Amino acid sequence: MRPSSLILAAVGLTGTALAHGDHGSGSQKPIVDENASWMVKHMAEEHHVENFDAASFFALHDFDGDSTWEGLEILRTYGLMDDSNKHVSQQRRDEIVRDIMNMIDYDRNGVITKDEFVRFIEVEKKTLPDMGTGPGHHGDDEYEYEIHHWEKYHDDNTKLEDLTHPEDIEHFKKHEEMELEEERLAQMDRIAIIEENIPAKFRRSG
Repeated sequence: MRPSSLILAAVGLTGTALAHGDHGSGSQKPIVDENASWMVKHMAEEHHVENFDAASFFALHDFDGDSTWEGLEILRTYGLMDDSNKHVSQQRRDEIVRDIMNMIDYDRNGVITKDEFVRFIEVEKKTLPDMGTGPGHHGDDEYEYEIHHWEKYHDDNTKLEDLTHPEDIEHFKKHEEMELEEERLAQMDRIAIIEENIPAKFRRSG
């Protein structure tokens, strides 16, 4: 059973104090050498991909599908749109974009094309540097929870009572809060406007 199948049932856990469960022996796959490049670690940790080429890496991180990388796509690739990096200053973000552009934007037109990226990686034999911003979280909450927690510590045989890790509780608590907010808004939409409660000066004249 995948996380999405347990959401409605699991939100009931959030109101109960639960002990931290044993995280078990789950490990990240594929395993990469600790001295591997940031790109290799990123693809393993964020995408579970071991073998890739420059073109496929570029396409995977061309988030708006326009065949170029712009500043925001560089920031997102490095996980700077994720809450885990909300402490990173705007100055540091600007530096990262500028550094990557200076390395790869050969024609200095303000964007990086696939050809430029392939040239950087495969012709010049270089790699994206580690900017100290972590592995590059750039999925939504559901994706990040599944790839960094569920796949490590749970599987399709996981039962509701097994979801006792703090990460599980926090994840499903967010779902509960979202559902409560959606219900609150739905209730407001259903409230009929009672004419008697409207001040006379604002009522429509019959």
